[in-house]
Amino acid sequence: MSKLTAEEQRIALAARLDRIDEKIDRMADAVIALARAEEKIITLTSFSKQQSEQIQNVINKVEALEKKVESNASTVNIINKMFWIVMAAAATAITGMLLMQ
Repeated sequence: MSKLTAEEQRIALAARLDRIDEKIDRMADAVIALARAEEKIITLTSFSKQQSEQIQNVINKVEALEKKVESNASTVNIINKMFWIVMAAAATAITGMLLMQ
């Protein structure tokens, strides 16, 4: 095996350093891509949490509205019955007055 001259050794070493530099650049790009992906995941997680809170608020409002509707339904039912009782009493009174005359 022949010995490499100093110039050949320098060229070989420079080529090796270039390959190492390229690998470091690719690793840096990969780390940057991972950091961006992590930021997106954090953003999506935050957005998901916010959406969950808003959905829970809507559910709570719907439940409160259902309670009010049930309360109003019973009130309307009572008013409806009272109306028909008053109408029946009025009809009876009018009929009685007409028959008495």
